[in-house]
Amino acid sequence: MNKSKIIVGWSLLALGVAIIFYSLFSSYNIFTGKTAVPGVFSITDECAISGETNTQKGTGGLGTLGLGDIDIQKIVGNQLKGMLPDNAIPKALNLAVWAVLAWILIMAGGQIAGIGIKLLKNN
Repeated sequence: MNKSKIIVGWSLLALGVAIIFYSLFSSYNIFTGKTAVPGVFSITDECAISGETNTQKGTGGLGTLGLGDIDIQKIVGNQLKGMLPDNAIPKALNLAVWAVLAWILIMAGGQIAGIGIKLLKNN
């Protein structure tokens, strides 16, 4: 029984450390641009795909100024495109999701390694 505790303890310690190093190495590669961020979020412009505007969708003209065909959403959208690069928001959200996932992996690896250390100390 004592020998099996030692084997399981060392295995859990190695597994925990491997999980920690894997998440750190993956995070390093993602934040240096060597690998792509796992895509959780993506933005599609539904109006651009369907070719409809707010007034065509039947919103009662809430998106217009009442000065002809001037559309507030288009004006604001064009201004935001000038301020933010394309897909900046989904990239930031994807990086945030990866950071949370990496943090969870590091904490889980620490817990697994801690269990291994406890098994090794009790021998």
